[in-house]
Amino acid sequence: MKDCPVPALPGVYGWWFDILPAGNIDTAGCCKRDGLTLLYAGISPSKPPTNGKNPSQQNIRRRIRYHYNGNAYGSTLRLTLGSLLGLSLRRVGSGHRVHFHEGEWTLNDWMSEHAFVSWVTHPEPWVFEDELIQKYDLPLNLMGNRHNAYHPVLSAVRSAARRGAMELPVLTNPGTRP
Repeated sequence: MKDCPVPALPGVYGWWFDILPAGNIDTAGCCKRDGLTLLYAGISPSKPPTNGKNPSQQNIRRRIRYHYNGNAYGSTLRLTLGSLLGLSLRRVGSGHRVHFHEGEWTLNDWMSEHAFVSWVTHPEPWVFEDELIQKYDLPLNLMGNRHNAYHPVLSAVRSAARRGAMELPVLTNPGTRP
């Protein structure tokens, strides 16, 4: 991302949408601005482990880039959006990883058109994670968000997508877009 405005620093980011990925999301309590609705928030890096493992080297630039152009295996946001959009989740490669295979390109296109991101840098973003989930109505966040009315619906949609993937043959990794 040459000339990318997102800094390679720790921080918090929010995903805003001009259309919803599913019609059954109640956005009455969601933050709205300029025709966009805030549906998901994340942090990068995650809280440093207390078990002696090395902390994540992730930053908001890398994380946002992956959400926009990665795959559902490494992005819970992509897993959620693709599942809500009805893309077919598949096992790929060795069969231990799941993503939307060539549907990832469809998801990239959808996100390029309808997903927008905002961010703020902070040296310890994990300090805000729980507060964000409690303060804002973020229907696409699952972790720590059981109080949200959409949580059981989204959990069921994602579980059904995973079950469906397990019933289908394993595919080779598609590689790069043609």
